[in-house]
Amino acid sequence: MEHTEPFAFKAGDYPDKPGCYLMRDASGRLLYVGKSKKLRSRLRSYFTTRHARKRLGELVAQIASIEIILVNNETESLLLENNLIKIHKPPYNRALKRDNSGYAYLELTAERIPRLAVHYRDRREQEAPAADKPPGSASRPASAGPRRFGPFASARFRNELLEFLADHYKLRSCATLPKRACLLYHIGKCSGICEGHVSEADYAKDVKQVSELLFGGSKDALIARMYRQMGEYAEQLKFEKAQNMLSHIRNLEKTPEAQIVDRETNVNQEVLYFGGDGVMIAKVQQGMLRDFQLHELERGFAETACDRFLIQRYRAVTKPDELIVNRVADPGAVRRALRRPGEGQVPALRITQPKRGLKRALLELCRENYEYRKGGTEEPHPED
Repeated sequence: MEHTEPFAFKAGDYPDKPGCYLMRDASGRLLYVGKSKKLRSRLRSYFTTRHARKRLGELVAQIASIEIILVNNETESLLLENNLIKIHKPPYNRALKRDNSGYAYLELTAERIPRLAVHYRDRREQEAPAADKPPGSASRPASAGPRRFGPFASARFRNELLEFLADHYKLRSCATLPKRACLLYHIGKCSGICEGHVSEADYAKDVKQVSELLFGGSKDALIARMYRQMGEYAEQLKFEKAQNMLSHIRNLEKTPEAQIVDRETNVNQEVLYFGGDGVMIAKVQQGMLRDFQLHELERGFAETACDRFLIQRYRAVTKPDELIVNRVADPGAVRRALRRPGEGQVPALRITQPKRGLKRALLELCRENYEYRKGGTEEPHPED
């Protein structure tokens, strides 16, 4: 192991906020990714504690720099850590490297007899889509593929939801449809579609109800729909079912915080927050936040500098499906400048300046990381 000067840790350089930290050696190699609800306190422990574990001591001895990514809450830090470890596979991270580990989705498959399964996303870098592929487009219609709900930072929440769905809708969970009903049918967790104990038409109705329940909005909306279902059971005098549903609702109400760092989508985005003399870029690939990069801006009129930066950057690198920005002087001119010969029939690059919603939340996260890297806050721009 190459000898380096000990890392000069200064607690005041780090915020006591939720986020992830990336520890690198003198060559820039990523050694370790971690997360914490309070970054300053967690990082302080590396440099003020005598480490009994040899591996941890070796890690600390190699640290030459620490990169911080701020997020909104603990749930986001858990999911972002999971993504970064799977993408980079740092040598000092032992857990979460496998693709089928960490935080999963529930998947409603697109088979003739759909089933509910636990799905782990592939978080490796994917091949870039065709130039200027329309946002949200895919090789087949969304209805032709599986639908996914999540991810679940809490395995308990996911398992409670699976238990509830098995109790009330009895969809199959087997990877291969058997010829005879298994134990799950006999204990009331499956409808026995394999042996014809329920018709395919009735099974399809249950699939439709599960789809509407899971994909009809937020988790709050999901729980609200469960309350309505519980009321219907009570009106039908199905008191045991109503009580069973209430028990599931009580557990599901302890839901993790909302998060924006890992979403199920086909769209590749880059989020650009333009400050006074720099721009913070967040790369979001198919809904997964991958990294933040800080770039300097040319001197000059702010809006003109923003447009020049966009044109120069996306002439040189593959364009994502969408740019989410806080400032742009002439989006039409930027789109025209980025059009390549022969792309006349290809939809133009989407450039969005959101005022609210999830995209605005991504911009705000970019702004917070920009201000942290720059060492303070800036006066807000009228369009920010």
